[in-house]
Amino acid sequence: MALALFDLDDTLLAGDSDYLWGRFLVERGLVESDTYEANNRKFYDDYLAGCLDIHAYLEFQLQYLAMESMETLDRWHALFMADKVMPIVLEKGREVLAKHRQQGDTLMIITATNRFVTGPIADALGVDFILATDPEIKEGRFTGRPEGIPCFREGKVTRLNTWLQANAMTLEGSWFYSDSHNDVPLLEMVENPVAVDPDEKLTAIAKERGWTTTSFR
Repeated sequence: MALALFDLDDTLLAGDSDYLWGRFLVERGLVESDTYEANNRKFYDDYLAGCLDIHAYLEFQLQYLAMESMETLDRWHALFMADKVMPIVLEKGREVLAKHRQQGDTLMIITATNRFVTGPIADALGVDFILATDPEIKEGRFTGRPEGIPCFREGKVTRLNTWLQANAMTLEGSWFYSDSHNDVPLLEMVENPVAVDPDEKLTAIAKERGWTTTSFR
């Protein structure tokens, strides 16, 4: 039984759930639109370019979770799932998840996007395990700060190694599906790296290293 790892945004989804959560807040008038959208777009562009300051981004993004109760946020998230997420779930991604499930592999989504946004998406896709950036919670509310190591770039490697040790598992026979050059540190670790609809930088790296390239679109 091998571990099959999947990036979420632009891999299993035809879009970025982190960015779309921001768009959802703007479109519903839940945040001040001009300032939020400009910042949200800048951070997303930085991510695509490979120069995202993850700590600055989390300071920006998580502050909005701290402004509302869990009940309100969960209500918003249900609307977000129906409006923004479920329409962009890629059928080919579902098929690959099903293939690994049928083989008895352990499925995991590993994503930089915070767990509040991504946890329900993993549930909807029938994936039992998720490693994501964790927002800090105190007294039943988000504090606006991250907890622990952000699950981004080398942080994904650190978080996964901790999980492997805690669960007495190895990367023997492992797979990782991702679209982004930001995930090269983890793609280098697994036995079967797969570039899925890869960005330009990952396309070049995958070609140079002989990694499998495929499309879920």
